[in-house]
Amino acid sequence: MPLAAVKGLIRHPLLSLLPAALLAMGGSAVMADTLSREERMALDLSDYQVNDTDASYFDVEARMALLRETQNPLLLQVKEEAGLGLSCRQKLNFEPITTRGGIPGFYPNPDEWELATEPLFAFEDSVSDLAGAFVATGDTFYADCLVQYLHGWAEAKALTTFRYDSLEPQAWFASESMLFAAAMAYSIVRPYVEGFEEEKAEVERWLHGLALQHSAIPGEPEESCCNNHFYRRALYASMVGVLVEDDDLFRFGVSAIYSALHDMTESGALPLEVGRGRRATHYQNYALNYLITNMQVIHRQGYDIFDLEYQGSTIHEAVDFLFVILDDPAALGDYAPLEQFMGFLRDPQYFTWMDIYLSHYEHEPMADFVTRVRPTYNRSAGGFVTLYFMDPDAQEHLYMDEEQRSTEAFRGLGN
Repeated sequence: MPLAAVKGLIRHPLLSLLPAALLAMGGSAVMADTLSREERMALDLSDYQVNDTDASYFDVEARMALLRETQNPLLLQVKEEAGLGLSCRQKLNFEPITTRGGIPGFYPNPDEWELATEPLFAFEDSVSDLAGAFVATGDTFYADCLVQYLHGWAEAKALTTFRYDSLEPQAWFASESMLFAAAMAYSIVRPYVEGFEEEKAEVERWLHGLALQHSAIPGEPEESCCNNHFYRRALYASMVGVLVEDDDLFRFGVSAIYSALHDMTESGALPLEVGRGRRATHYQNYALNYLITNMQVIHRQGYDIFDLEYQGSTIHEAVDFLFVILDDPAALGDYAPLEQFMGFLRDPQYFTWMDIYLSHYEHEPMADFVTRVRPTYNRSAGGFVTLYFMDPDAQEHLYMDEEQRSTEAFRGLGN
């Protein structure tokens, strides 16, 4: 059955009841009708503007108040871990990246890629850890340290010598997450930092300039121009746009949501993601990680973005389709082989978006799955997301020890 025939049937309460045969796609794969960069730039998004420059991606004050009162053992454990063992001096001694160093591709050279990206990931962990320590402890020492840390990078003009190479785009890809890691962490602490006015101004000029420089690169048609890498660029655009009150940059971020909904198939598949062969399921989830997190940033500016319907599609269909293909890869039909790579299920960083989504909507399969991988932490896209978003009534204890949780999640949702 073609994808078009199942639209509207995949809703949360019915996911486990839908027979796999109904969802299997026969015949030739549906041709992707994707929104081009030029069409995307022509969208009228003038109704969207920055309304609150101090609004982080969650209500920091309310969450800190909840964490002061909660008796939830899981949240208390994460809170204790987030507030321990950070040395501001050690963070400040970390040398900013000011060279153009190339990064090899991940899939052909995973070991070399890991070595080259280590200092980039250290930056992301540093900013997320400092923001998390502030939320966990309420101690502005960590907030002040984060501003000083970012100021050191801004003063060194770190990352500004970056040059895009379409044949070796990994450095461009890697800097996406550095940008939104910095912007999201900074958005948490900025309202609580007294003084440091010159430092904050320089940090914001640096982030703004990098965001404009980086987002101006169009990417490759039908690939990085419009797929998950665009969703990642949109995340930093939305957050930096909020911080510096740049409506155009904010709208760049919003445009990714419209682009994804436009491209979505009738059943909720994101064609540029599910066309990735054995990693189709992984990339459907990977794209949602950045789309949902970006939607949360936009939501905090007062927009009902989670309920947006565009070209007959909503984000909920993409969410539901993910759980369909996790349960039955045959639902991918001609888009991808039945033998899907499922190793990503072992890594909680890929599921931070679920804690965000569940703070807005009930979704039984998701709620069941995420209990197996909490606490979720993503070094770049939100940091300690379980700490910031999980309802204290959702889960009190770790599902199992870390190794067992990894194994259980890997087995899939059908067991």
